Amino acid sequence: MSTIKYICKRLALMVFVFVTILTICFVLVKLLPVTEAEQFGKDMNLILQRRKALGYDKPILVQYLIFLQKSLLGGDWGISEELYRGQEVWGMFVSKLPATVLVNVYSMLFSVPLGLALGTYAALKKNKWQDHLISTLVMVCISVPSFVYALLIQYFLCFKLQLFPLQMNSGSDYFTWSMFKSVIPAVISLGLGSVASFTRSVRAELSEVLTSDFMLLARTKGLTRAQATVRHAFRNSMVPIFPMILGEFVAILSGSLIIEKIFGVPGVGQLYVSSITARDYNFFMLLSAFYTLIGLVSGIVVDISYGIIDPRIRMGER
Repeated sequence: MSTIKYICKRLALMVFVFVTILTICFVLVKLLPVTEAEQFGKDMNLILQRRKALGYDKPILVQYLIFLQKSLLGGDWGISEELYRGQEVWGMFVSKLPATVLVNVYSMLFSVPLGLALGTYAALKKNKWQDHLISTLVMVCISVPSFVYALLIQYFLCFKLQLFPLQMNSGSDYFTWSMFKSVIPAVISLGLGSVASFTRSVRAELSEVLTSDFMLLARTKGLTRAQATVRHAFRNSMVPIFPMILGEFVAILSGSLIIEKIFGVPGVGQLYVSSITARDYNFFMLLSAFYTLIGLVSGIVVDISYGIIDPRIRMGER
């Protein structure tokens, strides 16, 4: 019962935070200058009609209520005024979502197994040169921003060695070899940080578990080191690691704003950056809501998963 109460409380707080952030974004957008409709030429009448429907000529409180009714409840986020003039914002967003999902799914498939393997190996070789080498590389990967990797990968692998194209292929043939090859640089750039994070966490947890008393008991009962590690140590160390992996999968849609821009990935990340620079406010509001919701849902899923993975954890109890 306490778990259900805790989940309901977290969901209520999530809705409150989501609406609060969206309200702040809405107010700040309304303080910015609006492009005169006359500058849109043949699209002027269409822009004027949609602005009138959204209450641009009314007080900001009325505009906000119309926004909640039409956008959050009705799914009508308006039309693009700058990036894709006259196109429905929601339709363009949905059309660009698969590219972001593709890049991030490939990134997780690359980073999770590699991070678990390196972390396990470093824990088994604790305080040896292999452990020191992996720990040093992890520290470097975590400290350096992902866009630095992106530029280095783009220069050496794409420009100098010409192993991959500089930009992701256009089109919707996402499961062809040509498309897969073009997306590898972006996948590596996104995955390096996750690999380092997983490696550090697995190494820390597994190293602690391997020195526990129950591991000594398992060895004295006749289990080999490999058997004890797989059956007991690895399983117990995954309790805090698995929610972290689960959170990454839930946050898969968030993508990477800078990486998508560098490698020309036609996804929502690049669309978000472009909407800010072009002052396309309708796109900005939709994408702000999208990224905020993904972040909040990810946090809730991770917290709840602790109680599911480890029955000893009771969410919401004092």
